[in-house]
Formats: sequence, structure tokens, C-alpha cells
Amino acid sequence: MSRSLITHWRGPLKFLLSLPIALSFLASLQATPQGPTDHPYAVAYYYKVKWGHYDEFLRLFKKNHWPLLKAEQEQGRILRVEAYQPTFHGEGRADWHFMTIIVYKNWNAVIDQSGREALLRRLFPDQERFQAEERRRFELLEAHWDIPLTPVPLDR
Repeated sequence: MSRSLITHWRGPLKFLLSLPIALSFLASLQATPQGPTDHPYAVAYYYKVKWGHYDEFLRLFKKNHWPLLKAEQEQGRILRVEAYQPTFHGEGRADWHFMTIIVYKNWNAVIDQSGREALLRRLFPDQERFQAEERRRFELLEAHWDIPLTPVPLDR
């Protein structure tokens, strides 16, 4: 194929190759609530920790993030927090080492971060140390992703 023909088709080819990604993105938007809802809403937070650093990650999570989640639960923003780690390593296909599932009061509680900064300052007066430890907690990660979970009614 001539070079000019390849150059000519490069634009449409890029479009066609990116089309599946765009379509999957649009489909994911459909699953996200488009307006406020009063129903509890769950989000799964996955963490893949660098080899040999799991204990340090968990220690920092319990020290700095867990108190925040408990305080938000006491305020009513969060209804429930569950934490998991894989029981078995299996074939090594697990791409996460630690997961929390947080059930928020509703979708607005997921997206509304107002008051969180004041709560962090109250819980952690030494903000410089807190920020450094949170930075370190995320340095220990290879990957982190948040998955808003949309219930699938099976009996309807």
C-alpha cells in the first residue's frame, strides 16, 4: 500500500479503532444515576499494592482513612463499610489486594464532598503529617480504581 494511501486512511482508521472505547464510555454513563436518588448507593474501591508493601498500606489505611470513614458513618453520609482481601492467590490473576465496599446514604452522598475538609482537619490536626502519610499510602499502590455499583434486579 502506498504511503499516501496509509496517510489518507489514518484519520478514519483512528476513529474506527476508538469507536468501541467511546461506546463503552457512553454505556457506562447510562449506568450512573443521572439525578439525585434517595436509595442507598454502593461503591467498590479496589487497591493493588506494590509487592512487599501490603502491611504498610493496611497500617496507613487503618490509621488515616478508616477514622474518616467511621466519622462519615457517624454523620450518616455512609451507611456501611466492608473491607476484603483475597483469601487465595490462585493463579495470580487477582488484580487487587484490598477492597472496600462503601454503602452511601444515597447518590448525592457519594458526590457531595462538602464538609469533608473540616472533618479531616478535626480528625487530623497535624495536617502536614496526615498529607505525607496519605501520599505515602498511594505511593505504595500499583493501581487503584473506584467502581460505582448499579444493582441488577433479578426478580423483575
